[in-house]
Amino acid sequence: MTSQNGKVLIFSGRANLELAEEISGCMGVSLGKTVLKNFSDDEIYFRIEENVRGGDVFVVQPTCNPGNVHIMELLIMIDAFKRASAKRITAVIPYYGYGRQDRKCEPRVPISSKLVADLLHTGGTHRVLTVDLHAGQIQGFFDIPVDHLYAMSVLIPYMKSEFDPGNLVIISPDAGGVERARAYAKRLGAGLAIIDKRREVINEAKAMHIIGEVKGKVAIVVDDMVDTAGTLIEATNAVMDEGALEVHACCSHPVLSGPANDRILKSSLKSLITTNTIPLKGDLKNNPKIKVLSVAPLLAEAILRIHQESSVSSLFE
Repeated sequence: MTSQNGKVLIFSGRANLELAEEISGCMGVSLGKTVLKNFSDDEIYFRIEENVRGGDVFVVQPTCNPGNVHIMELLIMIDAFKRASAKRITAVIPYYGYGRQDRKCEPRVPISSKLVADLLHTGGTHRVLTVDLHAGQIQGFFDIPVDHLYAMSVLIPYMKSEFDPGNLVIISPDAGGVERARAYAKRLGAGLAIIDKRREVINEAKAMHIIGEVKGKVAIVVDDMVDTAGTLIEATNAVMDEGALEVHACCSHPVLSGPANDRILKSSLKSLITTNTIPLKGDLKNNPKIKVLSVAPLLAEAILRIHQESSVSSLFE
């Protein structure tokens, strides 16, 4: 597969090799050959095992937990491709770590998502392909093109097949997520409700009252990610207390750290619908409430369009 940018080459770090293999399979190309390992002191060693000179290189690497390791791994890979004379290097980052640190919310703190953007640019990245940034404005942190995809195009068809829109209400877990929830509600033909909450401690949230009608309805709490699941479980309890028949959840990124798995299992939440931007590990793989949909076809189509210099935004028109 070639264009004016040379042959398309798909490579992967260790963060989500399964997703990278699925993407390359969708495109009908082989995943690039590399050696990626650690020295005894945990320094990262990387070597490209094939010629990439003049190639259009796509490096698949979500910067999920352990985020610092995966970011460094990505930077080292990009540097290797730059020094091996790849014509263009695109960082395919399904989940952009540090995305929540996108502003100075208190004195004397960094804007870490901007720092990561600077590192990627300085390292030699020509463009970025990502899915559902925590804040769309993060695109402005980059001095290179950013193609921003939406997992909604993967999640909505599944939700349409599983739920009756006539008895469905989409829940925003906070005021900041209203725009996202409204977009889901519009496409599903469902109602909309908002939970007023106040966060008192980091990674802990207290749900307050609900704005909108949920009594007698099937509710779906929509967010861009679920981390410790504290917000999600508070939202689930609040919606159930208001008379909802059942509560499901939907998110783009299953961060699911710390007590998330136990909280979801023990809660009245019926299901969590998510994607494979982040791979599930350990007991999370066996959680019967978690349904994972693949974003590989979406990413593969976007990579193909970038390679062929055609429109990516038309994917969502």
